[in-house]
Amino acid sequence: MDNAAGFRYAGFWIRLWATVVDTVLIMVVTGPLLLYIYGLNYLDSEVLIHGPMDFLISLVFPAVAVIVFWKYRSATPGKMFFSARIVDARTGGKPSIGQFIGRYFAYLISMLPLCLGFVWIAFDKRKQAWHDKLAGTVVVR
Repeated sequence: MDNAAGFRYAGFWIRLWATVVDTVLIMVVTGPLLLYIYGLNYLDSEVLIHGPMDFLISLVFPAVAVIVFWKYRSATPGKMFFSARIVDARTGGKPSIGQFIGRYFAYLISMLPLCLGFVWIAFDKRKQAWHDKLAGTVVVR
């Protein structure tokens, strides 16, 4: 997709704030559940995963929620708040479910080392993070 289609790429700061919104929303949903199940000691523990419910609530639920939002809205609530959406980098159309799933798991690559894959957005001409490049997506406004 070239920019002749009239898309404006969503830059680093918009995407960062969208991520903050999404993170707060996920914490509002998952935090009380985890505290109810594991008690206040959950906050002080150095254990990474406290049990099967922690795994489901902290890792599986957010992954499923994000991918479902992407599939049906092409954006998470944070991106929707900033009028941003994910599109196929080549066609400008809606990405496939495979692209969305690959994009989600490619976040791990963007996090290493030192979140450089996310910082890359600030310097890339199409404002793509590494996970966007790997999934063949761009975020537009």
